[in-house]
Amino acid sequence: MNIVWIGFHNEGVFAFRRALEMGKAIVGFVTLDDAAFLKRSAGTREYLQLCEEYNVPVHYISTIKSNAAYSIIQQMKPDLSIVLGWSEIVPQTILEIPTVGTVGAHASLLPHNRGSAPVNWSIINGEEKTGNTLMWLNDDVDAGEIIDQVEIDITPYDTCATIYDKVAQTNATMIIKLIERLECSQYTSMNVVNKADEPILPRRRPKDGEVIWTQSSRAIYNFVRALTRPYPGAFSYIGEKKYLIWSASLLPDDTPNNAPGAIIGSVVSPLEDACGILVTCQYGSIILHEIEDESGNIFKGHHGFKEFVGAHFEERGLR
Repeated sequence: MNIVWIGFHNEGVFAFRRALEMGKAIVGFVTLDDAAFLKRSAGTREYLQLCEEYNVPVHYISTIKSNAAYSIIQQMKPDLSIVLGWSEIVPQTILEIPTVGTVGAHASLLPHNRGSAPVNWSIINGEEKTGNTLMWLNDDVDAGEIIDQVEIDITPYDTCATIYDKVAQTNATMIIKLIERLECSQYTSMNVVNKADEPILPRRRPKDGEVIWTQSSRAIYNFVRALTRPYPGAFSYIGEKKYLIWSASLLPDDTPNNAPGAIIGSVVSPLEDACGILVTCQYGSIILHEIEDESGNIFKGHHGFKEFVGAHFEERGLR
């Protein structure tokens, strides 16, 4: 069974590697060209190393909606196309090329959290579980026939990166199981109705990452861990300077504060990673452990925060 693989995002690498290691017949890999790739978050070129190692032809496109993409995929004559870690809706004309069908995964328990950035939104919204869904793609948003699902817990210690690591593992499990069933001529799907009345999640952009200090400490903690690396990061301003916020700790405190965003002191510890600054929120306070200015200077550890004590993070209202 000939397979065409389409992707660029980190979440698909593990599954791609597993399929190659197991000798599955991947006849081509389709990914974004450099110009389009640089505009996306959490992309990786690790796929290219694997393609070189396993002699898989690589094809570059600017968008899956182009005539060039259609022509490339059609010429490879796939039985199955796998779209994993892609940020566009695949046109019906391309979905219809494979003789068996086109499958994709969405990092939620569909039909909940259809749309963009489901992992990031689930953490921002304080949800305690998410999941991963493998489905037969159609031309609607995350609305295809469901093949398989795996539930994933979101703990207070998770970030977007750790959840996507779990998503990557489940991608591999579900996709390999699907391929092996199809190789035995077993069509597969679940008895799950993929319809919901809830709105589709909107796309997130880097400018959507401004911290709103007039929120609770828990909401801000969730926001920071939802947008940390490999995503562009939450950010805030001190005067005219913009700072990215990469890591934080949540305190068991919901005391109201009159000056949200105030940096009220240093947090010190023999452990470098435990050091930081204490910042007030509308309710409670939060410890910031690592921040970065626009020049790429990192502030963390024993000596990273002295200049910030007494300063104040300000809201610009850019969202």
